[in-house]
Amino acid sequence: MLGIRQLGVFGLLLVAGSAWGQASPQNVNGELLVAARSGRVATVAALLQQGADPNSRNRIGDTPLNTAAKNGNAEIVKLMLERGADVNFRNASGVSPLMSAAYNGHAGIVRMLLAHKADPMLADQVMKTAVIYAAGTGHADCLVALLDAGVDVNIAYHNELTALMWAAGYGKAATVKLLLSRGADVAKHDNRGKTALAMALENGDRESIDALRAAGAKE
Repeated sequence: MLGIRQLGVFGLLLVAGSAWGQASPQNVNGELLVAARSGRVATVAALLQQGADPNSRNRIGDTPLNTAAKNGNAEIVKLMLERGADVNFRNASGVSPLMSAAYNGHAGIVRMLLAHKADPMLADQVMKTAVIYAAGTGHADCLVALLDAGVDVNIAYHNELTALMWAAGYGKAATVKLLLSRGADVAKHDNRGKTALAMALENGDRESIDALRAAGAKE
């Protein structure tokens, strides 16, 4: 007959044995985050099948969807959306998957996220939106996707800055030309009274300056 101490040890072994071969939810979620970051599509699919939370977050608040959007992994983005990932979930800095995709120039993913109701008007902690990131980084194809989704080309964001001002301020001539072709207003100014032309003149971007002047911008 087993003694009390032996029974205690035996009971502990039974409990441990029941967990063997079955990862804890926390471990599965952690593995999902690692697999998404590494771009391992099959592993991501398997972990989701095992019950991993599609809205798991890493230490900076990124979900697998945000990580995949940032890295340009359309397969994982599609998979996460199909499994119910929150398309508008923002990380600790307030950055959404749409912002991540726009900043990094992944136009196909931008369109995919918008098709799943990503909100293009969300702003992060520094009050930047997906449109601002696309304009400021010169990703014209991402900007087209956002404008096609219905974002007003002349909307004024934080400090009354428009997408045209962000593009001109960072010397992104191709994006400046795109915005002008979509009806961007060259007369608008920010809360300091500066126009897109003034910003282009400050950084000496001749191509943007010429495009803005050709569109009727005045100093």
